[in-house]
Amino acid sequence: MVNSVQNVPDSVLKSEDDVRDLEKLVVQLQGLHTEISILAKKAPNDGLNLFKLKLVNNILAKGNSILVGHYKPLENFTNFDESALPTNSDVTMVLALYIEQAERFRSNNMIYHGHRWKYLVKGAASQIEGRQPTKIGTERK
Repeated sequence: MVNSVQNVPDSVLKSEDDVRDLEKLVVQLQGLHTEISILAKKAPNDGLNLFKLKLVNNILAKGNSILVGHYKPLENFTNFDESALPTNSDVTMVLALYIEQAERFRSNNMIYHGHRWKYLVKGAASQIEGRQPTKIGTERK
């Protein structure tokens, strides 16, 4: 899929702001996953409270705007229904899928350049350094 305005594929980071948004998403997904996993270990079938569910849905919405195309974690899923509170284990599972896809997207937008891992912005090495990719070997689309 190509963004017709900039003629850059949707699966490519287009700006430094995109890099910051992706890094923020990864941290938020991991933090939520850690906290909800603790709840899921204690009571996997208990429903998540509404406050936490709204936080989760907010982060998932950000993820849905960043993880597009073949990086979309779940085809027919955008967020949890607030009227039917999901279980802790359901939320943990969905967050894990989002984390995997966010890392795949991040890894595919990294390049080893000048003895450092750097983010690709518009398909070229930027000055923004990042940690080594963990999903090496996945295709760059």
